[in-house]
Amino acid sequence: MRKSIKKQFAGIFIFLMAATIVLCWILNTVFLKSYYIRDKEKSLFKVYGMLQNSSRLKEESFEMEFETLCSTTNIDAVVIGGNGEETISTVYDTKGMVLQLFEHLMEKNNGNVSIIEKTDDYTLQKIRETRSNLYFLEMWGYLEDGQVFILRTPVESIRESVSIANRFLAYVGIVAIIISGCLIWLVSKKITEPILQLADISERMSELDFTVRYEAHGENEIALLGSHINKLSSTLEETISELKTANNELKSDIEKKEQIDEMRKEFLSNVSHELKTPIALIQGYAEGLKECVNEDDESKDFYCDVIMDEAGRMNVMVKKLLTLNQLEFGNDIVTMERFDLVSVIEGVIQSLDILAKQKEAVIRFNYQTPLYVWADEFKVEEVVRNYLSNALNHVEGERIIDVKITSKGDLVRISVFNTGEPIPQDSLDKLWVKFYKVDKARTREYGGSGIGLSIVKAIMESFNREYGVINYDNGVEFWFELEQK
Repeated sequence: MRKSIKKQFAGIFIFLMAATIVLCWILNTVFLKSYYIRDKEKSLFKVYGMLQNSSRLKEESFEMEFETLCSTTNIDAVVIGGNGEETISTVYDTKGMVLQLFEHLMEKNNGNVSIIEKTDDYTLQKIRETRSNLYFLEMWGYLEDGQVFILRTPVESIRESVSIANRFLAYVGIVAIIISGCLIWLVSKKITEPILQLADISERMSELDFTVRYEAHGENEIALLGSHINKLSSTLEETISELKTANNELKSDIEKKEQIDEMRKEFLSNVSHELKTPIALIQGYAEGLKECVNEDDESKDFYCDVIMDEAGRMNVMVKKLLTLNQLEFGNDIVTMERFDLVSVIEGVIQSLDILAKQKEAVIRFNYQTPLYVWADEFKVEEVVRNYLSNALNHVEGERIIDVKITSKGDLVRISVFNTGEPIPQDSLDKLWVKFYKVDKARTREYGGSGIGLSIVKAIMESFNREYGVINYDNGVEFWFELEQK
């Protein structure tokens, strides 16, 4: 990253350290010499103050203390009594110092003296010695008891000391910058790694990936931020999950509503189409009766029979539509119970015996042993009745209807086969659609409404069981399955 916090952090600290070292170097160069001279001046005044205490000059311990002070402060001192004799001296070349003192007293300086401070008792000055070409700080003057003194300390070495100190500071500074830069880089890396991890987590969160979590180390501000991001991630995941669930339910509701609207339109269209013919017949024959088209009793009875026939057909269709409507919209309760399937089938066959004789059809069912299954007994009876009625209305050829029960593990398959013409292949999938009729003229002939198989479909779907139709060369088989355990 071009603008990485790690680089910025390390750069700022390295810059500050380098700037601090350079500033120290400048301050050392500019002010160290002046500070050193002031410190030397303080040392001279300290020695001078000790000499001013004339009551101690004759003490035995004074000389030792005085020499120690002069030695630690690098000051040469000579004190001359009133008789011209040497009282105190801390140097080997006493004569040279005495000669220098007399020259000052006689004011024979040649311009190599720079006076710093001058009073009636002492003179503080900077002097360059002609012979050695070295600079010294000197303090000379009179003590309270009339003795004269001279104090001297070299200052020439300070220049070399400043130069050495600056070089040493430069070397140490470069090494310190390198070492500190490496340490700062490591420290900044340790600090920025959690931030980069949090940035990666936030990026993945923006892509709706909430699986990653920040593993907090310690209890600092970054760990606290990571903990809050984890909570935010969990909250967002739950919220988005709830929103997706609500959105999915909303889509399902919308699709269901659209499906219901479509079914309602289709229902109204189909019902109006199916009722149009019987209503027209009823209206026509009723008008014929009213206008006495045929006055004989036989014709009137025929007209009444037609009207009653069509009314009965409409009544059956309406009842079936109501049953189908309850099944499709889940308003009908499915009661799962254990009952004898063989007994149900035999009951339906017996109720259709008259119709079978009219059709000259033979219904074969040779299952005598009771067979218990789990389902809604009334609805299973409705399925069997629809299959058998459908078979009777389409039976041809040998006019045989076979009802069979076949075990398939925990399931049993009930099939109703009738001899006759196979159903066209393109109509097989449409058989279960409301009001669909393969042969409309023939359906009209036996009073079919095209709703029976739709009822079968709704019932079997409410059971969550399979159903279907199979074509054979000599007929058609309809089947459905039930649970027997």
